[in-house]
Amino acid sequence: MKHLLSAADLSRDDAILVLDTAAELAAVTDRSVKKLPTLRGRTVVNLFFEDSTRTRISFEVAAKRLSADVINFAAKGSSVSKGESLKDTALTLEAMGADAVVIRHGSSGAPHRLATAGWIGGSVVNAGDGTHEHPTQALLDAFTMRRHLRDGAGDLDGLRVAIVGDILHSRVARSNVLLLRTLGAHVTLVAPPTLMPYGVESWPCDVSYDIDRVLPGVDAVMMLRVQAERMHAAYFPSTLEYSRLYGLDARRMGLLPPHAIVMHPGPMNRGMEISADVADSSRAVMVEQVANGVSVRMAVLYLLLGGMKEEI
Repeated sequence: MKHLLSAADLSRDDAILVLDTAAELAAVTDRSVKKLPTLRGRTVVNLFFEDSTRTRISFEVAAKRLSADVINFAAKGSSVSKGESLKDTALTLEAMGADAVVIRHGSSGAPHRLATAGWIGGSVVNAGDGTHEHPTQALLDAFTMRRHLRDGAGDLDGLRVAIVGDILHSRVARSNVLLLRTLGAHVTLVAPPTLMPYGVESWPCDVSYDIDRVLPGVDAVMMLRVQAERMHAAYFPSTLEYSRLYGLDARRMGLLPPHAIVMHPGPMNRGMEISADVADSSRAVMVEQVANGVSVRMAVLYLLLGGMKEEI
C-alpha cells in the first residue's frame, strides 16, 4: 500500500498489521531514548489547510521519533493565502523531495486528488478531508479500544460501539464506521435526525435517535463535538436542549456497563456533548487516545515508507 486515503482502503489484515506495529512502536516511547533510525534521510511534509493542534503535532512527533526530516506547511501565511492552487503547492513539495505528504484539507477528496493526479511521487496520508474521512483517527480509536477491551491483541470482533453527536459533519464517524466494521465490531450511530447524513441507512451500522436506549448495551461510547463552524443553519433549538437530549453526563454514564469506556476525538465542548465530570472520570480515555495517536501514526509512516521490521 502506497497511500492511506480512506479507512476503506484497509483490509482486516492491513488494519491489524498497523495496530500490531503500533503496539511494538508504543514500547519505544517508554524507553529513555525514544528515537528509531528507521526513516533517517526521509522527508515528511505536514500540509495543513485547516487549523489543527492534535493531529499536526501527533504526525510531527511520530515522524521525528522515526528520525525523518519534518516540514510543517500551514496554509495561513503561505502562498496558498495568495491564491496558489493545490496543484502548484504539490509540485513545489515534489521539487523539494517530499517522501510523504500528510494533508488536511477543507474539501472532501483533496487527498485522493493529490495521490492520483501524478503531482507528487511520494505517499499521501489523509489527515482529514472536509466532512469525508480521517482514517488515522479511526486507527488510533481502534487501538485504544483493543488495549482496553481486547487485551491489546487481535481484532474487535463482537465489540459494540456507539458514536454519538454531530454525525453529519464528522469525518471521524465515517472512518470509524468503516474500520470498526472491518475489524468485526458493531456500530450504532446516535444523533438528532437533523445531524444524521443523507443516505446513512446505506452505511454498515445501525442508527438510533435515543441515546438512553443505546448506552446500556455498548462496550465503548464515542462522543463527537458539534461542529458549529460547519453549520450554516439551525440544526437544533439550543445548546442547552442538545445537551439535555444527547449530552453524556454522570446520569447517562451510569447507564453504561461497568467495563465500558468513554472516548472523544477532541477538541471537547465541555458542558455540551460531554460534562466535565465525565470527561475527567477514570472511564474517560481521551488523554490515552492522544498518546496512542503518536504510536499509530508512527506505524502508518513506518509501513508506507518501507521501514525494516527488525529495527523496532
